[in-house]
Parts: sequence; C-alpha cells; structure tokens
Amino acid sequence: MRTGAARGALDGLRVLDLSRVLAGPWAGQILGDLGAEVIKVERPGRGDDTRAWGPPYLNDGQGAPTSESAYYLSANRNKQSVTIDITRPEGQRLVKELVAESDVLLENFKVGGLKRYGLDYASLAAINPRLIYCSITGFGQDGPYAERPGYDFLIQGLGGLMSITGQPDGEPGGGPVKAGVALTDITTGLYAAIAVLAAVNHRHQSGQGQHIDMALLDVQVATLANQAMNFLTSGTAPGRMGNAHPNIVPYQTFPAADGDIILTIGNDGQFARFCEVAGRPEWATDERYATNAARVANRDSLIPALRQTTVMKTTAEWLRLLEEAGVPGGPVNTIEQVFGDPQVQHRGLRIDLSHPLSQSVPLVGSPLRLSGSPVRYASAPPLLGEHTGDVLSQVLGLDTVAIEQLRRDGVI
Repeated sequence: MRTGAARGALDGLRVLDLSRVLAGPWAGQILGDLGAEVIKVERPGRGDDTRAWGPPYLNDGQGAPTSESAYYLSANRNKQSVTIDITRPEGQRLVKELVAESDVLLENFKVGGLKRYGLDYASLAAINPRLIYCSITGFGQDGPYAERPGYDFLIQGLGGLMSITGQPDGEPGGGPVKAGVALTDITTGLYAAIAVLAAVNHRHQSGQGQHIDMALLDVQVATLANQAMNFLTSGTAPGRMGNAHPNIVPYQTFPAADGDIILTIGNDGQFARFCEVAGRPEWATDERYATNAARVANRDSLIPALRQTTVMKTTAEWLRLLEEAGVPGGPVNTIEQVFGDPQVQHRGLRIDLSHPLSQSVPLVGSPLRLSGSPVRYASAPPLLGEHTGDVLSQVLGLDTVAIEQLRRDGVI
C-alpha cells in the first residue's frame, strides 16, 4: 500500500462531503482512499452526528477516552474537516466558493433541504456546470415516500432484507432480524462511489456534470439479488431460513464437537469429496443427494444426517479435512478472531495511523487492491474543524485576517 502523498487513481479530484452518519461518509472515504481530496463540511460545534455516537471512543496515550467515537472513525479517514454554518449567508457563500473549485459534492439532507440555503443542485450547477452532485436519501428525490426520513434499520425492514434474515418463524429465536452492521448504508455508499466514478468518466466525454439520485430503498431492493429473482420467477416470496441457502445444499452452519463449522458446497464434485472425508461415500451416489437440485428437494432428510456426522469431530479436525479435500468450509469467528486470523493479517486489513489525540488510531484497511495506483492512507479521521483555516487559505485564498473575522462572527 502507498501512504502519505503518493499518487492515487483519483488524484486531482476534489470532493466536498456535506454528508453525515454513514452512507455518504462511506462513499467519501472510498474516494479519499483512491486519492481524491475530500473536504468534509461540518456544523460548527457539533459536526457529524456520529462524533457523539459512543462509547466506545478512541483512547489517548494514557488509556482515557477522547472525543473521537469509534463509529465516526470508521468512515472518515483521508478527509479534511472544515466547519461552516450553512444556515448563514456568509457560510453559504463559502460553500459556493468551494463548489466553484470542486468536482464532486456529496450530501444526504432531506429532499429539498439544501434548496433553502441556495445549495441545491440547480443553484450550484449554475456556478459550476461540471459539478457532480450526489444526493443520498432514504427514498429518492421523487415518489410518494420522497419526503420521509430514511434510516438503515427502517429500510432493511421495508426493503425486504429482514424477511429473509434470521431463524424461520415458529422456531426458537424466529422472527425478523436486521444485519449486524448498517448494511444498507454501506451498500448505498458503495453504489454512490460507483455512480460518482461513472459521472466523472461521463464528464471526461461531455464536459458536463450531473445530479446523482441515490436512495437507500432502491439499493436495498437491488441487493436482494437472487432472492428477488427467486420471487420474480416463481411468484413465491422466500422466507427466513436461518443460515441455510434457498438454492444450494449443503450451504449453512453445522455443529462440530466443540463449536460450529460452515459448509459452502457449491457443486456436486465438492459434495462427493465431502462425503469421502465424512465417511459417507454412499451419499454421493444416492439419487436423493447426488445433484444439487436433488439435495435442495431432499434437504429435510440430508441436513439432519449431516448434523449427526459433523458433530463427531472438532472444528479443527473438520477444517483440516475440508482443506485437504478441497471442500470450502470455515469457522464462525468472533471479530477478535477475525483480526487475529493470519490471512486477514497478511492482507493488511488492520492499519494504524497517527492521530493528534492518541499515539495512533487503529482502522480497518481498504479491500481495494490496485496494482498501478494503490489506495493511500494519508491521514486519520480529522478532528472537528481541524483543517478549516488551511482549506479556506489554500483553496479560497483567504488571508488570516479574513479567516479570524469569520471565526469571530461564528460562521466557521
């Protein structure tokens, strides 16, 4: 990985990130990892809502908690923090001047929320026709729900994800369950970054910016993927199946003598090899189980038999046998075990960056691996307003006197 000032794939691209919480900041962090200059515009005195979403907080050198929440730290590296009060005309003027010098704007205000400040797409495109303006909302810029606030948990339920997540109804622990992370926010951030990059390429061809309308609900429905197609092709809505897979068997957790293992058998050859190491070679030729379609049809008899077999060996024994046989399987790790895993460590998925309130801050590394323009880790998530003076001076050319006057007036 390159660090510091090394050139990245998006060097030369300036992004104004007016978003808060997760989906927008996640998109901004991706763009920053790829080399874009990301300026995070925050409310004076408060900043991004997630700065207060703790504990836990980053500890200082003596082990005492600082002001920086773990949640905020997860989505804001490689950014500069500038505090501007956009409710005031002087603050709106500063944002417009920054827009004139920028390529991309990210925002997740309610529909029409920025129009009252003259910071909507139409107003800013008149200042900078090349501006790529990405709006992220719960339900999009139009439609009967457009005015509603949208939150990840709400969208996971409304968008169908919770109808297929968790134990089946009627079983112990049955009922709707959300994903363990704000998955819809994360995937919306990913789609937003993709859309921005597509718009950048379109601008290379046309010279024009555009408005990107990203909705959490749209993304959640789109990422139902094969489960959506199971419904659209059959007319039958899939339900919750715990850890089982609707289209592949065996593809779920199984009990070992000392815990649980995961089997993800994706084809008949893998199943036959599993049967050999499990001491049940006859299953591979049994017409009830020889093909995946047959195993799906007969899962009610196969799964209990598999459970009776897997429980006879420990997790470590199974993982060794599965690896030797080329059968995909794995453990159910805690997050602590994840970061102790040798492959995770080899891939550098934990990074440590210097931080002004602590010796360093641990962060999760980017999964992007580009051979010619690797991601960069230039800076830790910024303190609130840490770069206000630098950005106003270097980007807008304001002198010290002007900046201090804005501070005295409460604009920044």
